[in-house]
Amino acid sequence: MQHIFSFIQTHLSQGKKVILMTVIGREGSSPGKQGFKMVVTSDGRFTGSIGGGVMEHRLVEQCKQLLKQKEPQQPFLVFQEHDPEAKVNRSGMICSGGQTVAFTPLDKKDLTTVNVIFEATEQQRKGVFKLTEKGLFFMDGEQMQVISASKVISENQWEYTEQAGMPNILYIFGGGHVGLELSKVFHNLNFKIYLFDNRSEINTFEENRFADKKQIVSYTNVATLVPEGFNVYVAIVTFAHKSDEQILEQMLGKNLKYLGLMGSTKKIETIFDRLKQKGFTTEQLKKVYAPIGFPINSETPAEIAVSIAAQVVAVKNGESWRLKAQADACARREPGRKHKQ
Repeated sequence: MQHIFSFIQTHLSQGKKVILMTVIGREGSSPGKQGFKMVVTSDGRFTGSIGGGVMEHRLVEQCKQLLKQKEPQQPFLVFQEHDPEAKVNRSGMICSGGQTVAFTPLDKKDLTTVNVIFEATEQQRKGVFKLTEKGLFFMDGEQMQVISASKVISENQWEYTEQAGMPNILYIFGGGHVGLELSKVFHNLNFKIYLFDNRSEINTFEENRFADKKQIVSYTNVATLVPEGFNVYVAIVTFAHKSDEQILEQMLGKNLKYLGLMGSTKKIETIFDRLKQKGFTTEQLKKVYAPIGFPINSETPAEIAVSIAAQVVAVKNGESWRLKAQADACARREPGRKHKQ
């Protein structure tokens, strides 16, 4: 979102008009995910994406034509159906499903709101970005319970809201080789990375330039380091089962988007048995992705990081329950599966 509003800010400041296209609804296999954004300027420039392909090209051209008109434009919705047999609203794509795109024309009068949104995203200040049939709004300081939400009553009455200023954060416990490789991958995925270890002077921790925050801590008291939230992800990849258990015990009661534990199935069963003896329930333990990552026979730290990143992205994009069931099934089929630190 920060890049999009920086682009809008620049062009509105130059006196140009723009149209912000936002995917506010998605059905089936549509390539445009809810929240995807694209901006087209009055001089024909554009940035972002709403799903690509012939559909995106056609809607960009529609924006260019609208921006040539002198009369003020009002926000409106366009529904695109990705079916070559569709009689109306055919997108030109064949992937099935559909998406609803909100067109929000913006000009210099919207610059104040755009500036506030950009500052909030840049400073990671909480707020709610809102689109309606009346235009663009921002509620500074507010927080949603979900990343985004939409409500369409009719073409003339609709609303889309999205949380701003709350980036996805990966909390990594374990600054060894896997922790370093995880930091590299998630840096490229635009996650904030907070890295913790209880050992001082280990090369991989010191050399890690991808983490936004690094801290030497005692694993006996880490609960206060990790807040709850839909943007909070935790990967436990320490070098010892004792520290794994210490950290996991403190994370189980938290409302996290993702909680993963590295280790062999045997090690995880042992840790889970101990935690059950301490009063934790099977339902609580089922929330843990363990062994962490997708089962791709990963051996090297880099391969392990890829398997974890794929799983986290899938969870982030709404595949939690299906993937959790798959992971549990894979763990049962692979009793000897291990992840190396």
